[in-house]
Amino acid sequence: MVDSTVVLWGQTLAYTFYCLAILALMGWFGYKITRRGRQGVIKNTLFYSFVTFLIVLGVSLHIITYNTIPWAPIDLNRSEIRADKVFDIVAEKHQFILPAEKLVIKCHEKALFKVTSNDLTYGFGLFRQDNSMVFQMQVVPGHMNDILWQFDKPGIYTIRSTEYSGPAGVNMLVKDAVIVTGEETSQNN
Repeated sequence: MVDSTVVLWGQTLAYTFYCLAILALMGWFGYKITRRGRQGVIKNTLFYSFVTFLIVLGVSLHIITYNTIPWAPIDLNRSEIRADKVFDIVAEKHQFILPAEKLVIKCHEKALFKVTSNDLTYGFGLFRQDNSMVFQMQVVPGHMNDILWQFDKPGIYTIRSTEYSGPAGVNMLVKDAVIVTGEETSQNN
């Protein structure tokens, strides 16, 4: 699985270029229709060629980046994948109740985080040591709330609520709750 920080960096570059191209079209169009003197008529062929280019580029970006989303293969084949570890977590009264003090997972294992809320809507997010997010999901009372994830890098992760659940929700944090052990894959070296 590709690390989400690599995906985010690549998508940031691609979509920044795309947005700059759109802004260039808007600037060019604005300049042409507001010029003084000779009436700046925009040639339909040139204008629609540029718009077509932007549409093709935008659709291509979505198609190319579709397969780079780390969780897409797991989600698409979810019914065929069995979790190596299942962690039943309860969220209530603005706290996470874990099945153990530390949730230990080996690299390459698939972990299923099943989170149940007994009172409010919460968020369940897993964060790296640098506070960047690995994944998150919304936890709604009375609904199945789970996420299947495969870890390809060892590390220590913090669980944090990612949904506003009132002023007390700011304290929904379990530092260093998930420990991933073992060797990382060669693609992430």
